[in-house]
Amino acid sequence: MNTDFLPAKFLEEMRCLLGPEAADYLNSFKERPCQGLRANGLKISPDQLKNLLPWELSPVPWAEGGFYLKDPAVRPALHPAYSAGLYYLQEPSAMAPGAFLPAEPGQRVLDLCAAPGGKSTQLAARLKGQGILVSNDISPSRARGLLKNLEMAGAANICVTAEEPGKLADRWEGWFDRILVDAPCSGEGMFRREPEMVKDWLAKGPEFYAPIQREILTQAARMLRPGGLLLYSTCTFSQMEDEGAVEFLLKNEPNFRLEPLDAGEIPGSMESGILPGTLRLFPHRLKGEGHFLALLRKEGMGECPEKRANEGLPGKSWKEQKEISDFLPSLKPTGERVRLIEDQLYLLPELMPAWKSLRFLRTGLHLGSLKKGRFEPSQALAMAINPGEYPWVLTLAMEDERVIRYLKGETISLKTGEAAGKGWTLVCADSFGLGWARGNGQNLKNKYYPGWRRQ
Repeated sequence: MNTDFLPAKFLEEMRCLLGPEAADYLNSFKERPCQGLRANGLKISPDQLKNLLPWELSPVPWAEGGFYLKDPAVRPALHPAYSAGLYYLQEPSAMAPGAFLPAEPGQRVLDLCAAPGGKSTQLAARLKGQGILVSNDISPSRARGLLKNLEMAGAANICVTAEEPGKLADRWEGWFDRILVDAPCSGEGMFRREPEMVKDWLAKGPEFYAPIQREILTQAARMLRPGGLLLYSTCTFSQMEDEGAVEFLLKNEPNFRLEPLDAGEIPGSMESGILPGTLRLFPHRLKGEGHFLALLRKEGMGECPEKRANEGLPGKSWKEQKEISDFLPSLKPTGERVRLIEDQLYLLPELMPAWKSLRFLRTGLHLGSLKKGRFEPSQALAMAINPGEYPWVLTLAMEDERVIRYLKGETISLKTGEAAGKGWTLVCADSFGLGWARGNGQNLKNKYYPGWRRQ
């Protein structure tokens, strides 16, 4: 690919930023962008995934479970393991923010600009089902895609919102242990991978995004508890959007300080010469696209205010669990956490944030619906449940042609020796859940969620 499509102003800024390395950066446009995927730690280990998939994979050094996919002709979204939520397709440099925010099980974590969901699924795996992950995107349509990716990953301790950061901050001031701000930006770091983004840059460049980033950071600072950590990242090279945004926060929020990041943990990355302790990723220095990372700590000591946990839970407690008891042993719910909202059942996270007056797309794990007193399990439950603890399972080999037929919504015929109950059956590829079916002893009526079916 030649670089004639790059704007002259952008080229001049890159020459100032990179000096003699600018030529190497431009030469990187002749190389094919890297294709990556990341193992979903909620379901499978990196080694298990590598042994399962038929492709040549090599590790991404800065992201646990991250792999480079060497063959550009491979279409990993078509493999049944993708539909089982065993991995997420993610550009390798984009794995860095989720890897460098030190999220731990039991914490309250906010992904403030979360769509399409790569970093949220990464954080959900790091929480290991403990604590809570709030994933937000201001666009309801993008938030719906975000929700699908979290449900495919089998993440249960989640809340998905579609709100302006300021409105969230009014409800959740000082509530989170960790916050990720992967801010909307001019996208300069993606020009090699997505040349069409240059048109957006010409229409809305750094001058457009910088005020937005500063406002988002201001509201994120309000929501972080004393002692908490905030990671700010972009996929642009603009000093105004990168170091400039961090310097703005440090100037206007004197209780914040930088936590220096080590360039040695991302081989090929460069410590910023403008703001030491922050990192820049360039495509001519490593196998990935452009990114910027800064980690900040809010000074002081303090725990999240407990009075905000489980405040005004949505719906009403639903303790009549007889009809759903078979579905839930691995989820270990309490009666208080199972809530009925109209005719829909949800398993709320252990720490549910104050929720009134906010636009939630999801509160916890959607278990299913009550129809005429009968429970119908959801697609999200099929992805989150442990198949080993559910009594009626049909396990098909990954290469069984009925797996693809099931994902297309077709009825599944049973072979000799295969058994399935006459109620709800969990259809699995190998030992990983895909979705539900209803058995009659001879075949399975497909109940795979229509919105996820392959065309």
